[in-house]
Amino acid sequence: MTGLDFTGLTTCPAQVWGGVRLVPLVREEPLPGLRLHREVYDRFGEVLVSPGISYVSYIPHGLVADWSGEQSASYGTQMNTARPTGMAVGPHHRMVKRRPSGKKERPGGAVTRCRFLPLHLAMEGYLTLHFGGPAIAWDQWSREALRQGLSPRAEAAYLGHDVPGLADALRVFEIHPGQCGVLVYVADALAAAFVVPHPDDYRALHPTLLQDMYGELIHQYGHFGGPVPDFEARLGDGGHIGTLTDLRAAARAQERAWRASHDTAMARELLGESYAFRRVYRMASFDMYRFLPPFRPGSEGQHIGELITDHKGRTAYLKTFRLAPAQVRRGHLLNALAGNDWHLRRTADHLGTTPEEIVRRIRAAGFGTLLK
Repeated sequence: MTGLDFTGLTTCPAQVWGGVRLVPLVREEPLPGLRLHREVYDRFGEVLVSPGISYVSYIPHGLVADWSGEQSASYGTQMNTARPTGMAVGPHHRMVKRRPSGKKERPGGAVTRCRFLPLHLAMEGYLTLHFGGPAIAWDQWSREALRQGLSPRAEAAYLGHDVPGLADALRVFEIHPGQCGVLVYVADALAAAFVVPHPDDYRALHPTLLQDMYGELIHQYGHFGGPVPDFEARLGDGGHIGTLTDLRAAARAQERAWRASHDTAMARELLGESYAFRRVYRMASFDMYRFLPPFRPGSEGQHIGELITDHKGRTAYLKTFRLAPAQVRRGHLLNALAGNDWHLRRTADHLGTTPEEIVRRIRAAGFGTLLK
């Protein structure tokens, strides 16, 4: 698997509030066999991702996936080898963890629930990108780099509450019948995609978009971007509308035209991209992945995220986080270094530049402590 699949999801005309555009994603039928509900934490959390290495972030909630078929509806991050002091931190055992069903489980009974930390699962994948640092002790690397790699590694993010206009847009947003997801645009830049398997899950989780993480670029667009044009339909141009049937047909034709134009743009940025997927959990006929983009500097928005697919590869759950250009450049640089055994001249030759320029990029990316 290299791409995302939106089979069964249909885009509806956007709703606009100022600079925020919300595009509903609707299913004709809920995706069977999986349901999601929320656990509230609203505190800083620490996850031990490997011996001696912790992920620490503000974690407002977790999501519990249930595939038993019986359930009804119901700010910054850092990777470090030392636990920060001066704040209350709640421990979370693993990013994804099995959960009891709530009923008395028989010995050897099948697991039908798991808890995972939405978006943090994806962000951990980005922060651990080549986290071990140089694999070969070339002369250019410091002793600290060879001992500790990229530790500590940190990225900043903003809560949805801090993105101007998003709270009002979500408050006045009209939830469609059958809606199972939404695409969030700020100043017409795709900020996030969110998909769930069932409309009742979406109604329950719709407000959690305000507690999701958004990148610095989206925060800036919310402050400095102007209002975006609303969806407008012109009916009757070039033809005669004489009955309600004619009017209905013209309205549906406008919806199809808007959907086609939007899906083309979405396919180019989100669906047309190739990702590096890593499966992190198996849930009977469902699989959970996190994914990273190819980190191409200068290309349109690139997203990290997490995904649950069914046995046909259809998207049951999706959350994405748009990387800022500087974050894409850091990922591109780390991939280039790792792909060339962290040898500066080989990396420079691969990128068509000089070792001195590679050193400058390493320092500009905030990785200067790796160098002697």
